[in-house]
Amino acid sequence: MEIIAGVDEVGRGPLAGPVLAAAVILPDDHTIEGLRDSKKLSKLKREKLFPIIQEQALGIGIGLVDVKTIDEINIREATLKAMQIALGNLPIKPDKALIDGHPLKNQVIPNEGIVGGDDLIDSIKAASIIAKVTRDKMMADYGRIFPEYGFEKNNGYGTEFHMKALDEHRATPIHRRSFKPVMHKMPTLTWLSEQKRVGWMGEKLAALYLKGKGLEILEMNRNCPPHGEIDIIARNHGEIVFIEVKTAFKTNPDLLDEKVDKDKLKKISHAIYQYQQETEQIDDIRIDCISVILQKKKPIIKHFEGIRLE
Repeated sequence: MEIIAGVDEVGRGPLAGPVLAAAVILPDDHTIEGLRDSKKLSKLKREKLFPIIQEQALGIGIGLVDVKTIDEINIREATLKAMQIALGNLPIKPDKALIDGHPLKNQVIPNEGIVGGDDLIDSIKAASIIAKVTRDKMMADYGRIFPEYGFEKNNGYGTEFHMKALDEHRATPIHRRSFKPVMHKMPTLTWLSEQKRVGWMGEKLAALYLKGKGLEILEMNRNCPPHGEIDIIARNHGEIVFIEVKTAFKTNPDLLDEKVDKDKLKKISHAIYQYQQETEQIDDIRIDCISVILQKKKPIIKHFEGIRLE
């Protein structure tokens, strides 16, 4: 039996977030009903089909290309790269790949491009659904870090709400700065300082750092009156992590550690207790501190884990 993989991508047009591709190998006798191009399915239907595809597929590969690479090599090349990565991440090597659109060059696996394949070939339809649901979940996760932009609803596309957020807040580190609507909305350190958003940006960078380490961001800026605000709440396996973020710009970065004193830790502990009462959260907890030093080049981030209350 010839093993054939269907390949499709999602995320060429958004202003923010990665481009992502999926490769799916389906058995000839699969029993999945309702497969279509993911764009022609409701969100609910896609999410219902997602686990069914996972269960029946002989193999699924995901390929992701981040915004930094998109800006470096352009979105077309990034899309092709994502498809190649997806094929390479399949658990078994297919004899042939069917690509939605045009064939891949420089690909070891023989492949054929099929225009409109995401509504013609079952394995490509399945790849379309897997790619879409996977990327939507990623953008929803980013939405908790950047609630101002509505990523959980627009998935990074340039909706009216998103464009207004770009005007007000400027671009984030997950925006594609090579895209015209974004390149003119990049925040400078001076702008952040003038708009009193230095701490705001530091918290976003800290959350992205934690996400990169595998933590799940649950909430940003949880208000717990009268004790103040918890900057970041994250989950690390069975542990809930409460993170205090301190950001420096035009100040002595060595002073950041001194800002988390006994009084501050006491307020944090009271805020955490209030959060636990409100959410009935019973997981183990940990308090971390992250310092972020903003500079023209890459920010300097220091992570202090497991701060003691005593």
